[in-house]
Amino acid sequence: MFETLEDPLPEHVRYRDEGCGLFPSCLSCPLPQCRYDGPQRRQMAKELRNEEVLRLHGEGSTIRELAERYAVSARTIYRIVRRSDGTPDPAPADSPDG
Repeated sequence: MFETLEDPLPEHVRYRDEGCGLFPSCLSCPLPQCRYDGPQRRQMAKELRNEEVLRLHGEGSTIRELAERYAVSARTIYRIVRRSDGTPDPAPADSPDG
């Protein structure tokens, strides 16, 4: 019936074709399927988020600010930062290693 303002039809929206990290334009992309539509979509989205988190953290954003911005826990942000510096995650308390 009526579209909401949050989800208008594509033909009612000005679209700026900015492409992705692989190609500068979606409309001229040679891939048979968008990299964001494949089965690895969630993993790629997390990787892109993690890169952005690391960049912002390096620029001085706090753990709390990043957690709020990306709607994740502070623990998730700590893990992203810790993994980037090569520090292994601690073993769970109930594992034979921990």
